[in-house]
Amino acid sequence: MNPHQHEQPQQQRPQQSQFENFTASTLYCEKCRATTPVHERLLLVLPDKEIFDYLCGECGSSVGQREVTTGEKTMAAAMEPQRRQVRIPLRSLR
Repeated sequence: MNPHQHEQPQQQRPQQSQFENFTASTLYCEKCRATTPVHERLLLVLPDKEIFDYLCGECGSSVGQREVTTGEKTMAAAMEPQRRQVRIPLRSLR
């Protein structure tokens, strides 16, 4: 007889989607020897993903990369709130 037979199976936690797709605002730069603001530049577009390069905001050297798959891109677009276009009528000044 298995002593663990009557135990409930452990429930798995739902995946936390808030960290699936993020961009860095600061990274450590070896040349500057400090954490500096970074700029993201599109480096390469492939059929299944896009590769971005992070550039140091101080010296311009590459400090990292980020890959975005087509699935992640589609999911991010679906989660983005739809922008409503609001038309405001213009009134003539008299």
